Amino acid sequence: MTTQRTSGRRKQALAAAAVVAGLLTTAACGGGNDSGDSKSGAAGFNAANNKVAQADQVKKGGTLKFVTTQDADSWDTTRGYYGFMWDFARYYSRQLLTYKTEPGAEGAKVTPDLATDMGKVSDGGKTYTFTLRDGITWEDGKPITSKDVKYGIERVWAQDVLSGGPIYLQQMLDPKGTYKGPYKDKAADHLGLKAIDTPDDKTIVFHLPTPNSDFLQVLAMVSGSPVRQDKDTKSKYGLHPFSSGPYKFQSYSPGKNLVLVRNTSWKASSDPVRKAYPDKITLDISTNQVDSDQRLINGDYDVDASQTGLGPQGRQIALKQHKANLDNPVSGFIRYAVFPQSVKPFDNIHCRKAVIYAADHVSLQTARGGPIAGGDIGTNMLPPSVAGGEGQKYDPYQIAGANKNGNADLAKQELKACGQPNGFSTTIAVRNNKSQEVATAQSLQAALKKVGINADIYQYDGSQSPGIIGSPSNVAKKKLGIIIMGWGPDFPTVQGYGIPLWSSKYILQSGNNNYALIKDKTIDGLFDQYTQTLDEAKKAQISTEINHKVMEGAYYLPFTFEKFLNIRSSRLANVYTTDAYSGYYDFVNLGLKSTK
Repeated sequence: MTTQRTSGRRKQALAAAAVVAGLLTTAACGGGNDSGDSKSGAAGFNAANNKVAQADQVKKGGTLKFVTTQDADSWDTTRGYYGFMWDFARYYSRQLLTYKTEPGAEGAKVTPDLATDMGKVSDGGKTYTFTLRDGITWEDGKPITSKDVKYGIERVWAQDVLSGGPIYLQQMLDPKGTYKGPYKDKAADHLGLKAIDTPDDKTIVFHLPTPNSDFLQVLAMVSGSPVRQDKDTKSKYGLHPFSSGPYKFQSYSPGKNLVLVRNTSWKASSDPVRKAYPDKITLDISTNQVDSDQRLINGDYDVDASQTGLGPQGRQIALKQHKANLDNPVSGFIRYAVFPQSVKPFDNIHCRKAVIYAADHVSLQTARGGPIAGGDIGTNMLPPSVAGGEGQKYDPYQIAGANKNGNADLAKQELKACGQPNGFSTTIAVRNNKSQEVATAQSLQAALKKVGINADIYQYDGSQSPGIIGSPSNVAKKKLGIIIMGWGPDFPTVQGYGIPLWSSKYILQSGNNNYALIKDKTIDGLFDQYTQTLDEAKKAQISTEINHKVMEGAYYLPFTFEKFLNIRSSRLANVYTTDAYSGYYDFVNLGLKSTK
């Protein structure tokens, strides 16, 4: 996720906040040593990185305090696309399935929520049947029904009113777009979507025209939340969503603050996922970065909601004085350069390989922020957090090995093989509002010059990405031979990450993300296999194969497997990072050590 989605509509990235140059740090007050022990509940550096810190010290009650430097794109479960919104929305919304409240890779697995089980699959993977739990209610005490779930999902089709959110449900259930959404629905009950049946209030049945093995992952996204028709205020729903979870909106001032309080109609017995530890949850939205940084350091807040951290000054203070309160997980994002095949000489694989070998990968890592704030040197294009990802174990060009500082001899061999023995000229396109990206462009420019490749740097407004780098005709016209970008998964599978980047079916004339213009029948065939395979081990194997085919084509130069530096206040308990949200803390069961 970043810039656009597969539909070509403009999307706010899963944490547009998580792709800013400030993927730097956060900090909070606290002492302790630098090693974490999740069994004893001790704090420490990386104590909550893929494991639970201080679970045994959590208390019921108190006020959990979040801060962020930007509001959510929308608090409407249909419209939200920021990663922190998806994480936070589980306080007031439930889904048929949701992500496990477990650290690391386990957290990316789905588990029953409103549904009694994982559903019954029939008709060769095209039909999914779910039964709702007893005791599930709205904030006014009325039962949540199958029709409420159907209606909430139908809202995804109302893109003319509720644009901005993910549309996977629409793509999987109604790829031809025959349904027009509940607001244009001619049926008396506005429940005319034929792909979903509700034979009774407890049963909901989904009919997919073709199987898709990630359908359960998509149901677990917050866009699968129920919405009650009589409470649907359409475009204004994000100002006060009606709660199906343990907390409800008490007040919300856009751009200023949000306060959640307990939903007294919620029953713990009906919810196997949410512990609902705090009595109140507050989110302050501060556009003053310096002020919010200082208050995080002072311990006035418990967690940075956007999970992007402090600026460089705050990072230095945190690492020196508050290291025991920090975690440094690998995120789901990869930073990279990509080579459009429409721009010569990058239609030749050897010219693409020449750039990969010429690059100084340590310098690129440094430009991103170094090993802590930037991440590990990226060696391939599948995030380690996605099933089938191999991390640095798969390094076909020895990017983190023998060639980590660049290999001019190999680069020159590839230049000769592609008919450009004396080098060539090209242009690097980079967003001007991403300082780390500009720095990587400059690093790459300097390394390429050493082997005779002269690269100009073309800086553009990042908000204009869809029409500049997302337009293949514009890329070819401006001869943008190298594009610098980053990407992370919408849901943690190869489909949720890679299909928009690598499938020929997703090459669009505007809002394109397959910048390399990959048209590989083998890759397309592997994606088709993947979507029809229900066996998880086989899915992971296919994911690995797809990544290998992408890297063998030399379409990309990966920079980093990006890392975050996250906050854990000294009051916080039951803290852990989750692959479900690309290395963020799982907000839903955070609690406090003291309720004072």
